[in-house]
Amino acid sequence: MRTSTRRLRRPLGTASLTAAAVVLSTLVGAAPARAADAVYDPVPEQQIQSRLGLVLTEYAAFPKSEPTPAPTDRRLMRQARINTIMELPDGSGRRAVPDLNGSLYLVENGVPHVYLDVAGTFAPRFFSGQGLGQGFGYVAFHPDFGRNGRFYTVHTESAPSTTVVPDYSQPETVFHGIITEWTATDPAADTFAGSRREVLRIGFGGRVHGIQEINFNPTARRGDADHGLLYIAAGDGGVGVRNTDPQNLAMPHGKLLRIDPAGSNAPNGRYGIPPSNPFVGRAGALGEIYALGMRDPHRFSWDRATGRMYLGHIGEHAIEAIYEVRAGDNFGWSEREGAFVFDRTPADPCDRIFPLPPDDASFGYTYPVAAYDHEPAPGWDCTSDIGVAVAGGFVYRGRDVPALRGRYVFGDLVDGRVLYTEVDQMRRGADPAPIHRLALFDAAGTPVRMQDLSGPGAPGDPNRVDLRFGTDAQGELYLLAKANGKIWKVTGTREYAGGPVGTTRVRDTMRATNWAPVTPEKWRFTGSQVILAEAGAQRPGPRRPYEYAVLTAGPEFGAVEINAEVRLDTPVEETNRDVIIVFGWRSDAEFYYAHLSTDNTIYPHNGIFKVDNADRERIDHQWNGRSEGAAPAITDDRWHRVRLVHRPASGEIAVYLDGSRDPLMTAADSSFGSGRVGFGSFDNVGRLRDLKVRGTPAG
Repeated sequence: MRTSTRRLRRPLGTASLTAAAVVLSTLVGAAPARAADAVYDPVPEQQIQSRLGLVLTEYAAFPKSEPTPAPTDRRLMRQARINTIMELPDGSGRRAVPDLNGSLYLVENGVPHVYLDVAGTFAPRFFSGQGLGQGFGYVAFHPDFGRNGRFYTVHTESAPSTTVVPDYSQPETVFHGIITEWTATDPAADTFAGSRREVLRIGFGGRVHGIQEINFNPTARRGDADHGLLYIAAGDGGVGVRNTDPQNLAMPHGKLLRIDPAGSNAPNGRYGIPPSNPFVGRAGALGEIYALGMRDPHRFSWDRATGRMYLGHIGEHAIEAIYEVRAGDNFGWSEREGAFVFDRTPADPCDRIFPLPPDDASFGYTYPVAAYDHEPAPGWDCTSDIGVAVAGGFVYRGRDVPALRGRYVFGDLVDGRVLYTEVDQMRRGADPAPIHRLALFDAAGTPVRMQDLSGPGAPGDPNRVDLRFGTDAQGELYLLAKANGKIWKVTGTREYAGGPVGTTRVRDTMRATNWAPVTPEKWRFTGSQVILAEAGAQRPGPRRPYEYAVLTAGPEFGAVEINAEVRLDTPVEETNRDVIIVFGWRSDAEFYYAHLSTDNTIYPHNGIFKVDNADRERIDHQWNGRSEGAAPAITDDRWHRVRLVHRPASGEIAVYLDGSRDPLMTAADSSFGSGRVGFGSFDNVGRLRDLKVRGTPAG
């Protein structure tokens, strides 16, 4: 694995977009540095596992739908390709859910019904069988829908299937993204009847990154300048990685657009261009452009308390980002990916991103307020899709879940991680805000992952969640999964592995007669410390810790909390140092252990493991099969306090380090309902002191 280059502190003052920084056709940044300076670990900080867990209650389930034509890409083989949930702005309480395969559903009391067949309306031109975002992508209801009955949709059509010429297009256009205005004769009706008209048609030169979202600013009130203006997130068509279309102000591709659907001063005469848009009147620039320099502006939303706009941006090579968006912003794609220089034509396809140049501020780019990277495994084919993509979310301002207020909740749409950042830490021009990972519980209080909730998944790719977010009129939060076509509402929070475990305690835990080592001659017991004085050696049979000692005093515990201090005696210079805390021990072939190490780039390190009559199995939530997992636990030769909690009834396991309120690692497993505790290592030497064990005796 290549040596990582630490992420640079980004320059201040990049939020403004000046005339000097803009060239109307293209905006070219500094040439990439030499390949030796390529950055391979752009966001070395691991996500922080929050002790906070969301309680998810199933809200609605949708019938199976099929793409048109039948897809060959397994990622399109979903139960229902539902994209969001929103409440109609008419006070009815009805919620709208678009399915990419063509149906607009209304949901009342958790029961969906088809309101409008978008696919049927535009057949045979309607196209949803290629490209992850093609089909009926989104719906936006005018804030005065209850009075005027107007709403807007975006759908795609295959270019060869129509003779209609796009208003704007890339060379060699293969599909069109069309925005349509619909006017319902009766806005209160359960099914649509009325008229429609085409507003805008954009041609794209690739199968992906079309028009991803359209929406109105919900914080704008009647009389505000932004009221009734439609925002349009248009991607780069999948070709921006090879050209500079996202920087070309004469094109809408790779831009956030803002239009007035009620106006008529656009070139096609079917919508208006707001005079306050940042590029209005600039020669050669489209007046529709609100912000530019985007690859795949996937989802955007406004903070209902501050009016600030946040956008989730799916990266190309390494960076998934959240931006705060203001008029005139340039996010830099494809000269920049996140806060890094991007090389479109590298000699080595792995050498794509580089540190920013010293004069970067002169280019006027805006950089993310939060970001995470792709964490590829060693040896990853850097020309392939790693399966990581951000799903933009919402700043929670509802009432039902007070612990979430003021937090921007988003996630990864592929594996279903649910994340948040503190809004007051997402500051333009400052270092990116820390990202926290939320635990999840079902309505019964069982810890789950989104892969569990979205099961059995879809046959094309069962493990792909296809996570999306939505809100209702009260600002309450919903999670969606295309994999099984279900929606869950966030109905509360719980602390992971929180609450009492029991009051039975073990006394005299450091006495030598209370310990049973695997190899007694390797151990020393001083009365105040348990010392593994010699490194262990691998033993025959299934791979498991080489050397450990079990505490034989006291009962076997079911629910248990372990507190201790540990230290590594192996020199800091050795990168594979580790110690382990054993719990749930029943025999040498049945137990759990928490692996605490200085290095998290080697597979076995820094995780929660289970030995169950077979080779060890890694079960911590921080491990996804390829990445580094949780942050390194022990990086020096000092004593470190460890707290471990296991609740077999629910399976919750949490490991805390040095007094942190948030766990370093979590897992969920109930294989062993009771057992003993212990201490050890693989091939290092170390010490344990001040061991305290309390819990509920087994049985």
